[in-house]
Amino acid sequence: MSEEILRQQIQNLKKHNARLKRIAHDSRNKLSAALDGTGLCLWQLDVPSGKLVIFNRRWGSMLGFQPKELSAHFDVWREHLHPDDKEMVLSAFYNHLEGKAPFYEALHRMQAKNGTITWVLDRGRVTEWSDDGKPLKVTGTHIDMTKEKQYEQQLAKLANHDPLTGLANRHALQSQFELLKKLGPLSIAFIDLDDFKNVNDTLGHRSGDEVLLQLSQRLHESCPPEVTIGRIGGDEFILLLPWSLEHPEINHIARCCLDAAITPFELDNGSAKVGASIGVNESWADDTFNNALIRADESMYLIKRTGKNGIALGARIIIQS
Repeated sequence: MSEEILRQQIQNLKKHNARLKRIAHDSRNKLSAALDGTGLCLWQLDVPSGKLVIFNRRWGSMLGFQPKELSAHFDVWREHLHPDDKEMVLSAFYNHLEGKAPFYEALHRMQAKNGTITWVLDRGRVTEWSDDGKPLKVTGTHIDMTKEKQYEQQLAKLANHDPLTGLANRHALQSQFELLKKLGPLSIAFIDLDDFKNVNDTLGHRSGDEVLLQLSQRLHESCPPEVTIGRIGGDEFILLLPWSLEHPEINHIARCCLDAAITPFELDNGSAKVGASIGVNESWADDTFNNALIRADESMYLIKRTGKNGIALGARIIIQS
């Protein structure tokens, strides 16, 4: 073979190699774009060295880092695991490496550069072994699950909280009632606002909502942390009080809540005045939530029938305006 032919073949091989590099680069860019668009990160770990090969930029960006700012290494990934999740995640990972699990999977939190939390669904499995059966490479995916987790938390909040005030709703009150009843004495306060309809009629429903929001805050300030505060609709509020009806704390809290209701509310379009009829009754051992609520409601109506703005403990009226 002449020198000229050899030179020509080398030149052709160089051109072919350059073409293959362009194709590989273009394919990788397309893969990266496709993966980034789905929130998916493809990775491969070299187990002996700890080096991570990241096939798209999503991994660093989901943690708030610029390209090449974050070193792709197992130790770096481990450092960004949330402290409360680290033990669980590493246990799942090493269980797979040791053959105790067919694959690695963990839903966990990672800490971003600015301290925010990113939820990640992490999956992987060993794809290459040494001749003596030791894992050499693990290939897997990260999926950013932060939005899904936020949506899940919002649904959970809606399921247990009043959408206007954020207080416990009927479902949450019932669950808390069942829990508290097992722990000891339990009383229920039923608070129904007086003359609230007049606020809606004269100042508008938006002002009525603002009164309910302000009152919710006042009730929080009037009650100790162990009291559960809820709203079951309209202008009706419920307190779960972990004491017997004779406990002095019941009387004190009821008076504070009455003061919270009768103190005028300053609104953007005027001042609103309402009152409250408050009935408190103790839960019996065999009570359901609804039965206990009915008796508290009956105590509250003792006030309604005799002039509003007052407190009844059981069948005994202790304050009446």
